[in-house]
Amino acid sequence: EVVTGLLTGSLALLADAGHMLTDTMGLVIALAAAHLSTRPPTDRSTWGMRRAEVIGAALQAGMLAVVGVVVGVRAVIDLVAPGEIEADGMLVMGAIGLVANIVSMLILAGDSSLNARAAFLEVVSDALGSVGVIAAAGVVALTGWTRADAVASLIIVALIVPRATSLLRSAGHVLMDFTPEALDLAEVRRHVLEVNHVEEVHDLHAWTVASNLPVLTAHVVVRDECLRDGHSEGILDSLQACVAEHFPIPIEHATFQLEPAAHREHEHAC
Repeated sequence: EVVTGLLTGSLALLADAGHMLTDTMGLVIALAAAHLSTRPPTDRSTWGMRRAEVIGAALQAGMLAVVGVVVGVRAVIDLVAPGEIEADGMLVMGAIGLVANIVSMLILAGDSSLNARAAFLEVVSDALGSVGVIAAAGVVALTGWTRADAVASLIIVALIVPRATSLLRSAGHVLMDFTPEALDLAEVRRHVLEVNHVEEVHDLHAWTVASNLPVLTAHVVVRDECLRDGHSEGILDSLQACVAEHFPIPIEHATFQLEPAAHREHEHAC
């Protein structure tokens, strides 16, 4: 694509080539991250390397954003002062790129992890970029309007930038340990307080370690007699079932600290 883009003078082909180069690097990152995420946990890394997939997704999104900005600036320049375009080469290479992307989409479809989602979305936008190249080549061949190449480049940018922004946002939420978007922590607090013998809940935290691995911790104040007469085990079972069943994302890894009301005085002010 780079060679054909230089020979034909097509910015759209160069944009698509930059996009696909980024995707190739992204797929390598995705593959490495997928491998690392299968590493078993150790005492030094108690979650294993599950978060590698999120870091990989963030790197892919960052590379896409850079490509989008560079191509966008160049496309605006070409709209003002368009150059000569050779449409036949554009058309052939656009068709080859489209076929390659369709094959890649079929391979990647069906995996819901953030890492694979990033790779799949990259390939989808690549396919749409190839369609744009083909369309621009057709317009140039039929009408001679060479600015169609710059317009196709801007369309590719419009596909890249929002997707990169969304992916960076999703990865950033995980890396910053934000509460999962599908989880309303106020609703979690309300459900926990409805469990029998629970008096109060504090130090409630929820975050995502990696795709499909939400985690929750909380300090739960119960009546003093519950800790003396053996009710605590039943309360703990109720709390675990509450967060695993009542919310859009089931939280199977939840840690609850049961404590009497007087214990609050001994906790750190934070």
